[in-house]
Amino acid sequence: MNKFSSLGLSEELTEYLTELGITEPTPIQEKAIPIVFEGKDLIGQAQTGTGKTFAFLFPILERINLELPHTQALVVAPTRELALQITAEAKRIVSEDFGVLAVYGGQDVDQQARKLKSGAHLIIATPGRLLDHLRRGTIKLDKVDFLVLDEADQMLHIGFLHEVEDIINQTPVSRQTLLFSATMPDQIQSLAKRYMKKPEIIKVKAKRITLDEIEQLIIETTDRGKFNALLNQIKEAEPFLAIIFCRTKRRANKLNEQLKGKGLLSEELHGDLTQGKREKVMKMFREAKIQYLVATDVAARGIDVEGVTHVFNYDIPLDTESYVHRIGRTGRAGDTGIAITFATPKDFQDMRVIEKELNLSIKRIEMERGESSGRADRTENAGRTERSRNAGRAERTGNAGRTDRTGNAGRVERTGNAGRAERTGSASRADRSRNAGRAERTGNTGNSRSTGKSRNEGRSGRRSR
Repeated sequence: MNKFSSLGLSEELTEYLTELGITEPTPIQEKAIPIVFEGKDLIGQAQTGTGKTFAFLFPILERINLELPHTQALVVAPTRELALQITAEAKRIVSEDFGVLAVYGGQDVDQQARKLKSGAHLIIATPGRLLDHLRRGTIKLDKVDFLVLDEADQMLHIGFLHEVEDIINQTPVSRQTLLFSATMPDQIQSLAKRYMKKPEIIKVKAKRITLDEIEQLIIETTDRGKFNALLNQIKEAEPFLAIIFCRTKRRANKLNEQLKGKGLLSEELHGDLTQGKREKVMKMFREAKIQYLVATDVAARGIDVEGVTHVFNYDIPLDTESYVHRIGRTGRAGDTGIAITFATPKDFQDMRVIEKELNLSIKRIEMERGESSGRADRTENAGRTERSRNAGRAERTGNAGRTDRTGNAGRVERTGNAGRAERTGSASRADRSRNAGRAERTGNTGNSRSTGKSRNEGRSGRRSR
């Protein structure tokens, strides 16, 4: 039996979710969905990975009236990646006659305006581009019934709070407002107090398993030795796919150039890239045409790529939530992963705070002093990191991790239990051994089937079966 039926979802949607294999609501979905159905404002304090997207999408999509052509629901997200992710999730479960549109910077604004003329029942947007359309008059929010502010603390962090307020002020006072945020800083609490009506408050912690599946390690190094320490870890671990986090766009750009200078297949991902470039980089990473993605926190929010075996925190994160989000890019969908943080003396106290808040004691390795290469000396007391077969270690024979390029195929071949990535023509397949977690990418893998017929009656925009 699908447990979503007890939360008030229609039989039609529940049956379709069953076909998709979605039968067990997460804690935040159990708590939030009934509240949204009741029409109450809601504050959901939850981290990434708790299922919060479906917690607001399911009840909102059920309540949108397809017979009305205007925009009835608006989701505001801090980044293009998150906006696209939410859009993809919505399109999985609605019929073809349901208008869902992502609005974000980096695309031609006139092209977006033409799409908007066709009508959109649900708009998922980033603040800056949404305001552009509001000024042009190509989007009107005067009839919006549902407003969702997703990852509100991140919008505060990147300086979008004033824009968010401008957007809220163009929606009806009668709207239902849902706010989701991992943390609740004073500015977000003030925002909620001013624009929400006696909101219900729910708090849900991320499942600890997201950390239990990830082997964590701290490399104690210096600013001067950090790059060599990273190279040593890459050489030893031989990741299949890895994300390397930097604090700033400038740091990400510099590190990416350094890695390329060492012959590594890497690209950068940050806010200064055009949308076309960002999409190209992500496509290359998903297809394993590059192994290393050097990213900033904001640019990486919402990234969900199968096969990421390692996360490297080249710069330590700003806070515990950012740490959890970063390392959560690996160890997903039942796989295991490895997260390595490079900490200089000025970072030690901040890392102790993160450990305390997560109730963890992370293994540490101190760089051997005086070794110019920055190689870490793993003594017995420091705790040797052993990656078992189940931890996803790739054992490579011969010249491990060597990149052989033949013709234009750009083949990367690893022997033994290492994940082999074979690229021929435009296709890309990542084939990892059973213990490393097999991932096959073919054509439209991962897309949900579209079996829906257009529905012209009723108030539901759900996908027909």
